[in-house]
Amino acid sequence: MAKEFKGNNKGKRNKFNDKGFSKSSKRPQVEDLSAGSTEEVDFVYGKHAVVESLKNKRGNKLFLQEDLKGANAQELKELAAEYSVPVSWAPKVKLDKLTDGAVHQGIVMGITPFEYLSVEELIEQAKSKKEEPFFLVLDGIEDPHNFGSILRTADATGVDGVIIPKHRAVGITSVVTKTSTGAVEHIPVARATNLKQGLVTLKENGFWIFGTDMSGTDYRQWNTAGSIALIIGNEGKGMSPGLKKDVDEMLSIPMSGHVQSLNASVAAGLLMYEVFRNRTK
Repeated sequence: MAKEFKGNNKGKRNKFNDKGFSKSSKRPQVEDLSAGSTEEVDFVYGKHAVVESLKNKRGNKLFLQEDLKGANAQELKELAAEYSVPVSWAPKVKLDKLTDGAVHQGIVMGITPFEYLSVEELIEQAKSKKEEPFFLVLDGIEDPHNFGSILRTADATGVDGVIIPKHRAVGITSVVTKTSTGAVEHIPVARATNLKQGLVTLKENGFWIFGTDMSGTDYRQWNTAGSIALIIGNEGKGMSPGLKKDVDEMLSIPMSGHVQSLNASVAAGLLMYEVFRNRTK
């Protein structure tokens, strides 16, 4: 039986006390960020990412910058109260430490860890809702900004799920969540220990597998009918040679400029919108 994707709400929260994180959390205290813990509670930051995490019941504690005022502060306080998430006012220096100096807009929230599905669960869930699902398979994407941008476009174009490798690739991080502007809360993500075996599982369930290559078929001639999975390769190395053997057809994106390659998130976006265009005619 597949686990239903419900915005990654695991239904269980790490506890906070008045001084920060309690012993049951992965950080010893918010005030003492340099203490020797090798694991950390997940954080999201920025208004959009925090709002989406709150709505999907992943919030543990909301930290607002002490001088944050206006509609944003009021909206977040009300939303946090609606979902019974405690709010703490903190100086900017503390929020900078929580986010490793990222641009947080004075809004940071501790959240429950992201819940990944298995490939089998992702397939069962998608096929229970749609006869012809569309998955992305990210083959070693390392840049969290690329991953976040891909998730944002995936949400906009109706992608039914994303599969990533468990190792040697970026997972769902605070940067990914921020870059996706909260789309991570709406796209199921499966993590596979062996990506090649994941493709085998997709094929066994009737999926056509597509990859990208300079010598492939023009993507504008792509037959997007049926259950399909599109592989997007690593930013520098492209697709792994071992995965190419499982691809049914390679696709190419024609270019006329001097640079014969596109950023991974840009290429993924073009191909996702091609599927969206074909399926919404």
